[in-house]
Amino acid sequence: MKRKISNYKSLPYNKALKSKAASLRKAGNLSEALLWLQLKNKQFKGFDFDRQKIIGNFIVDFFCVDNGVVIEVDGDSHDEKYEYDCRRETFLQDLGLTIIHILDIDVKKNIEGVMLMLEKHSAFVKNDHPVTCGDTPPQRGIFP
Repeated sequence: MKRKISNYKSLPYNKALKSKAASLRKAGNLSEALLWLQLKNKQFKGFDFDRQKIIGNFIVDFFCVDNGVVIEVDGDSHDEKYEYDCRRETFLQDLGLTIIHILDIDVKKNIEGVMLMLEKHSAFVKNDHPVTCGDTPPQRGIFP
């Protein structure tokens, strides 16, 4: 299957992490499994996602192939990894990726709210007519 994002294959990739990423996909945790049920097979607004995607020396929870968005489910394990998470975040942002953090508890207790938040997030709003410099605003109101 051909990926839509032009730089998908140009993302840095550490082959040494391949077996770790596979074991993370297999083991998974409850919140990641619940969110994956909502994201897989282009179920979420037609966007294509990978689970436990290797980017450089890091493995991200979810990666949206279509628009370069990383979704991280943050649980208790992140409490003691502040410096690591900061380095990781900086690395991903330097690649031009958007990172969205979701709390583990929110996925477990309010998956509908999480999906609504993602649906409204600017990274996932499809704009049929992107505004560019020099565009003339429409002559009618917001609603046709």
